[in-house]
Amino acid sequence: MPVVDLNADVGEWDLEPPSSEAELFTVISSANIACGVHAGNQRSMARTVELAAAHNVSVGAHPSLDDRANFGRVETPVSPVAVFDLVVAQGRTLADVARLRGVPMRHVKPHGALYNMAARDRQLADAIAEAVAALDASLVLVGLAGSELLAAGQRAGLRTRSEVFADRMYRADGSLVPRSTAGAVIDDPATVAARAVAMVRDGCVVAADGSTVAMVADTICVHGDTPGAALLARRVRDSLTAAGIDVSSGR
Repeated sequence: MPVVDLNADVGEWDLEPPSSEAELFTVISSANIACGVHAGNQRSMARTVELAAAHNVSVGAHPSLDDRANFGRVETPVSPVAVFDLVVAQGRTLADVARLRGVPMRHVKPHGALYNMAARDRQLADAIAEAVAALDASLVLVGLAGSELLAAGQRAGLRTRSEVFADRMYRADGSLVPRSTAGAVIDDPATVAARAVAMVRDGCVVAADGSTVAMVADTICVHGDTPGAALLARRVRDSLTAAGIDVSSGR
């Protein structure tokens, strides 16, 4: 039976979690937890780790550029040395929070602009991979399918997980259409679910220009801040199961 991970970016709040976040944890198999830089704080990390543990969801760090004002989604010049330090610091922060609760941190997935920059830039990608290896060489590095980040992880001797986005539109080169572009985010549950199944079963997705983009789908992201995220994730998971695809973090 084919197997795919279903992940979500979570813990991106400061005072109280969105009402749908607890429900989301009943569906996903991996959680990428904000480490207090682009969003979140010690309280949000602790509560999110506890929620993950309660639902047997794998915990991972979601490190970002140091740009809280823009939620870490604006690309800005940054050196590989600075990126290394950012990823190590944020990874250690979450790992410490998780360890205090008896929960292992199992993966790292960069957030927002850092994720997109590392998908293209070999030097930044290598810095992230080296940071993850410095944290714990057994961690899995999650990156965009076909990206420089995955190649960097492999060079660093890390296990990697190729990520796809069923709710995002792709360009013909396999990169994501920027969120600022109309139609970049797909919110129709049936469409998103069908794309998820095709990505895993057929290893491809239809790009914005109508071309077919080949990709490996080890993990599918459902954005936790998307309205109706829990219902969308449930629709995706049910469709995967109906297609004979098992959902698991593969720990």
